[in-house]
Amino acid sequence: MKIFFLSIFLALFLFSNENKETIQVEILENIFKNISLGKKIVIWSDNKKLLHEFDNKAHFSTTQKCHMASIIVLEDKKNLKEDFCDKAIFVLNYELLKEIPKSFGSMFWKKGRPNIVIIESRTKEQNISVSNQLDMYLEEKIW
Repeated sequence: MKIFFLSIFLALFLFSNENKETIQVEILENIFKNISLGKKIVIWSDNKKLLHEFDNKAHFSTTQKCHMASIIVLEDKKNLKEDFCDKAIFVLNYELLKEIPKSFGSMFWKKGRPNIVIIESRTKEQNISVSNQLDMYLEEKIW
């Protein structure tokens, strides 16, 4: 767990001059490296800058077609589509975590700091395995 914190701290420190999407991708990659969907992680996002940053890092596959993704990174509820029903949804706004019952976690900014929340009951419902590295972010319910 200390390694996870250290990697987030280093990402924030080293990339403090980088843009928001670069920092978000560093954090999201750490999260996605510590979950298992039972299949290869392929990412689609409604935020094209974020998707471009994922492509630059090349740790995960990305797709321009949401139906080919295994994880949807959603920033805006209006981009929620019916064909997301069988996809894992990770949101970039805490309010979306409340509004989209299918979403299993959120990474959002509060007071200039990144916050991570993963809803344990939703991960179990969707058969998403979460490593011990993310235990401190697991919540029983949405606050």
